[in-house]
Amino acid sequence: MAVVVGRRVGKAVVRNRVRRRLREILRQLPLAPGQDVVVSARPGAASASFWELREEVRGLLQQLGGLEP
Repeated sequence: MAVVVGRRVGKAVVRNRVRRRLREILRQLPLAPGQDVVVSARPGAASASFWELREEVRGLLQQLGGLEP
């Protein structure tokens, strides 16, 4: 699992907050075994709430088949 948050997202405090949120989201979701996940945050992630980020990540992983059924 890797989380990438570039400088376009914001200053260090904002980038770290987004990184912590994404790590916690990935920790909570039931990822399928044997999957490598790389998440690259976009600038909109800085203004999104935890729950908005969680639903986006869950939806994308579900589309890709990265979640346990």
